[in-house]
Amino acid sequence: MRGYESLKEQMLNLKNWAVVGVTAKQDRYGYKIWKILQEHGYNVYGVSPNYEEIEGIKIYHTISDIPDNIDVVDMVVAPRISINILDEIKQNGIELVFFQPGSYDEEVLKKADELGLSYIIEDCIYATLKAMEK
Repeated sequence: MRGYESLKEQMLNLKNWAVVGVTAKQDRYGYKIWKILQEHGYNVYGVSPNYEEIEGIKIYHTISDIPDNIDVVDMVVAPRISINILDEIKQNGIELVFFQPGSYDEEVLKKADELGLSYIIEDCIYATLKAMEK
């Protein structure tokens, strides 16, 4: 899957990421992904309506609230939430989405295709970055 690998490489080379579904619960992937992206030098913006800040870092309630241009959105939410965020992603000129396992279903992927988004599924950015540390 050559196209998949080049898309993933493109995403990894971009530095402004939003993690939709960030959480302060350190045992959850919404936290682990947000944290490991920071540790690897990415500009990471957490998105969740449930928090004002985590560890002293401002958390945004929506992608539209982020004051910077976002290159990649990492989805760590249920498909019923993912599908409702896709329009906002497109409206903000973002084209790249990394769907974590469990954040998508057929309906979500169909809508992402209809919006012309490029995305990765069946992969995990946390596992990818962890593997790079070895």
